[in-house]
Amino acid sequence: MSVLGRATKHLERVPRPGTLVTRKLRQLAFPLVAPTTPRGAEPPAKERRSGADYDTEWARSFRARWTRTVLLESVLRPTAAAIARPRRRGIDRLADLRDLRGPHGAARPVIFCANHHSHVDTPIVLTSIPEPWRYQVFVGAAADYFFRNRVTGAAASLLLNAIPIERATVTRRSADLAASLIDEGWSMLIFPEGGRSPDGWGQDFRGGAAYLARRTGAPVVPIHLSGTDRILPKGAKRLRPGPTTVTFGDPIHAEDGEDTRRLATRIEAAVAALADEHTSDWYAARVRAHAGETPGLSGPDGPSWRRAWALGERSPRNRRKAAWPN
Repeated sequence: MSVLGRATKHLERVPRPGTLVTRKLRQLAFPLVAPTTPRGAEPPAKERRSGADYDTEWARSFRARWTRTVLLESVLRPTAAAIARPRRRGIDRLADLRDLRGPHGAARPVIFCANHHSHVDTPIVLTSIPEPWRYQVFVGAAADYFFRNRVTGAAASLLLNAIPIERATVTRRSADLAASLIDEGWSMLIFPEGGRSPDGWGQDFRGGAAYLARRTGAPVVPIHLSGTDRILPKGAKRLRPGPTTVTFGDPIHAEDGEDTRRLATRIEAAVAALADEHTSDWYAARVRAHAGETPGLSGPDGPSWRRAWALGERSPRNRRKAAWPN
């Protein structure tokens, strides 16, 4: 046999990459990694751990709740006071709800619905919600933003007790999770607009809060936030500290036979009335609400400069307070 023939025969005996050596390595790694899928079998779908599929159950354990309470009082509250100096109004309107008992004898859970201008809205509202709901509330947060990966999802779950909510449409998973938490005695904070205002004016309310109110029977507490659009508007990267106002409205209960769309309209009208009350006074706002003349949250139609001009005119600093009637 020639030298070339002997060399060729020797090379044939050497294990080729991807055959024997690869199989041996895979066998050694099997206890540490998932086994491979046999040929002819359909591989299982990969389990998602972000977005709407993020599991937040751990955030309601005793340790997580205790940590969140400490962070709320030691970090969020001083920060909100320093940046926003929130003025809280209308808390007395919730007095009747304090006496209503829910599951396990605790205070009856409610759904807090607020307009949305800025990322600072959530900590300001959470630190403004009075007892007995303050430490028993979860937040409906955008799944595609706050739960886009496991790091942001863990931070939102621990700090805000947030659960993922789809913005485009409320999925069955999100709705079932929110409804089950409300049935267990948790209150909910939700921003029905589905996202921050791009120009300081409100957006149309979606039906998620109304649907949950009808499904669980929980009352809805409308909330109007003012001033947060100047602190950190959408797209801004720098904070501008300034005063804010958090106004709580009268609780809203779903009526017999009332559909979700009509209830959502009533919730939006209640928040608009609170905005009118903030820019004028309680009596004038009540008169306009009774006459069906409450200015809407969405502002006037027209170019951006016109909407910005109208927003400045709506500011309480530029509007004359109506005199109290004799």
